[in-house]
Amino acid sequence: MIEERYPFAEVEAHWRQQWQDSDVHHVDLDDPEGDKQYILVMFSYPSSSRLHIGHWWNYGPTDSYARYMRMRGYHVFEPMGFDSFGLPAENYAIKVGTHPRKVTEESIGLIREQLKQIGAMYDWDWEVVTSRPSYYKWIQWLFLKLLENDLAYQKEGLVNWCPSCQTVLANEQVLQDGSCERCGSGVIQRKMTQWYIRITDYADKLLEGLKEVDWPESTVKRQENWIGRSEGAGIRFARIDKPDQDIEVFTTRPDTLYGVTYVVLAPENDLVDELTTDKNREDVKSYVEKSLRMSEVDRTSTAREKTGVFTGSYVTHPLTGEKVPVWVADYVLGSYGTGAVMAVPAHDQRDFEFANKFELPIRVVIRPATGLIEAEELEEAYEEPGVMVDSGDYSGITSDKGKKLVTRKLEELERGKASITYRIRDWSVSRQRYWGAPIPVIHCEKCGTLPVPQKDLPVELPDEIKEFKPKGTSPLGALDDWMNVQCPSCGGPARRDPDTLDTFVDSSFYHLRYLAADQDDQPLHMERMKRWLPVNTYVGGPEHGTGHLIYVRFITRFLYDIGLCPVPEPAKRLIHQGIITKDGQRMSKSKGNVVNPDAFVEKYGSDVFRMYLMFTGDYRMGGDWSDEGITGIDRFLNRVWRLIGKFANGTLPEGEPKSAYYPEEVFRTLHRMIKMVGEDLENFTFNTAISRMMELVNALYLWMGDEPDEKVDPVAMRVILKALIRVMAPFAPHFSEEAWQRLGGAESVFNQEWPSFDEAALVANTITLVVQVNGKLRDRIEAPADADQDALKEIALASEKIQSFIEGKTLRKAIVVPGKLVNLVVG
Repeated sequence: MIEERYPFAEVEAHWRQQWQDSDVHHVDLDDPEGDKQYILVMFSYPSSSRLHIGHWWNYGPTDSYARYMRMRGYHVFEPMGFDSFGLPAENYAIKVGTHPRKVTEESIGLIREQLKQIGAMYDWDWEVVTSRPSYYKWIQWLFLKLLENDLAYQKEGLVNWCPSCQTVLANEQVLQDGSCERCGSGVIQRKMTQWYIRITDYADKLLEGLKEVDWPESTVKRQENWIGRSEGAGIRFARIDKPDQDIEVFTTRPDTLYGVTYVVLAPENDLVDELTTDKNREDVKSYVEKSLRMSEVDRTSTAREKTGVFTGSYVTHPLTGEKVPVWVADYVLGSYGTGAVMAVPAHDQRDFEFANKFELPIRVVIRPATGLIEAEELEEAYEEPGVMVDSGDYSGITSDKGKKLVTRKLEELERGKASITYRIRDWSVSRQRYWGAPIPVIHCEKCGTLPVPQKDLPVELPDEIKEFKPKGTSPLGALDDWMNVQCPSCGGPARRDPDTLDTFVDSSFYHLRYLAADQDDQPLHMERMKRWLPVNTYVGGPEHGTGHLIYVRFITRFLYDIGLCPVPEPAKRLIHQGIITKDGQRMSKSKGNVVNPDAFVEKYGSDVFRMYLMFTGDYRMGGDWSDEGITGIDRFLNRVWRLIGKFANGTLPEGEPKSAYYPEEVFRTLHRMIKMVGEDLENFTFNTAISRMMELVNALYLWMGDEPDEKVDPVAMRVILKALIRVMAPFAPHFSEEAWQRLGGAESVFNQEWPSFDEAALVANTITLVVQVNGKLRDRIEAPADADQDALKEIALASEKIQSFIEGKTLRKAIVVPGKLVNLVVG
């Protein structure tokens, strides 16, 4: 006799051990046979010792999809690892007062066990851990490949600096409000010598590659905007103090060139100091220092009053020869274009506000196709294209034509040329933190900057460090025993680079390294990559759209270009999971609203918790957490468990369900479930898939009624349960393994084929005909699905119930809605 309630604790522990002992989840990456599915979820960073509900939301449903694809006959590779270097792990180590390596390894051990508790079919033989030398050796190799191909370089530049984290941040790590994505502190600008990766060289390739992938339109748009390709002209304004030297600006509107009344430099532009006259130097210096303490978001805010200062210098207009003043203003950014703009107040709103504040000239040079504009009448800039006016020989020409003609004239005068610029900046990868992969270069006073020879990789991160807390400079720089090395070229004294690599470099490579995780002597495995790449389905949060998802595309394409990767794009399909909130707010330890999954798993079991998460709402949308409905999923699983207990006899029935053995509604519901659950899994719409299963279980209980032994053939029920358990298996893996075994299955349920459905069975032979008399419901009748209007009318009139309502009355009209309703109008 089976237990009344599903004994989840015993069953789940048993099947996890069985999976481990039988190695049922092992994937042979070298097997040349069969169709492949590489299904990847973004790996976790062990910034604490436990998984939270967001991890379950990410990993559980993706594993359900992977299990479904396995049952569809695919060879499925679903690896897992740990993004264990970087700020999250280091900050947690500082918080608990333990060395980052110790606390990270402990967290990995605990989280790995929690991941196993989810019941995912990860093959741990292919695990990667980014903080281990066996992994970051190849990250250092990757950096040297970039250096070798002139895509990595070091220079002094203005960087994003987080005063709290005490490190540089890439542009992608600064939130829209100008705060650090990790700690929320305001980010400031600071000049430092940094290593950069020349991702700008790949701007067009990254744009073109977006046409090759099936990614959410929102993410494609975000990447297009982040890369920010702009066509226009580079225009050179000759300096009056040094006519042989120029200030070059970029503009998308060369048709407005005649409206330039001043030129603006970004505060961080190197020309500021050179162009500032002695008379203006103190004011300019003070203004620049103040500007650099602000975030780019604050500087470019449209709500903020414009500020600036005059340098005292002038340039010459390239077409009119006019004298044009040069200003410094923080609304211009050094990170866009050339860090200098030509100001056209009549046709750019920022310039218009600035000119009004500092009483600079406003000159209208574009008017609408019909009508005129006077500068004195302008209440805001006219920014639309139109017809050129007061523009010399180009007056009367449309903007589109004028752009080309003005650019051509500038080229003739050697004062400009057609140009393309991008919003994306080169990737700053130096970090002034301890917990990261050391940058594999050596600095020699005699020989310069040299790569560490590949034979000496990895450059291991030293464990013996007394002080790793951030202080604004790289902690490794204080370790003389580690820093001081012999120059690989001249043999003289040299120093290592003290910075560590941005962890986005680590995560840009892991999808490739999984396929070579067993290889100690090579970073990549070409034959496996040819078989398995690109990743078929990649799952992760939309917040990575302009960070990780840009970098992973760049690195994949770079390796493709140098012949080390067979595909140019990392993932064919991208799925974004939504965010689970609590009381309308994103979950955060600081807010005290983090939901711990362990308590629910302990009370209901892993499968109930996984299914409940998937049932709560749209996977892509997420939603607000509530545990009110989890008992409903618990009841559902236990209803199926009772069916197994009543009908399973340890002998698996042969064949699939046949219509002759079932009520029509049960048979149709079964096949509708198989069809729709498969489609829902393909589309990651898990909530509706679970509803389909519930519909079938309800139909089975209705079929049994109060006297199941008299109404239901046990063999027929076992056959239908055989199909149901296979459909449930991806959603409730432990439960389904146990149920399958009790039904008589000798092998894992995940070695079975996904059940097929019969299209013909989805079409109902009968309908429930609603019959009304004078608009009021009086009867429901089973009628043939193919009955025409006359037949439906006669069926309605033949009902004994209906006859009692129309007896002695005249039938004035019969309104028939085919397949649905008959309304008899009597009087």
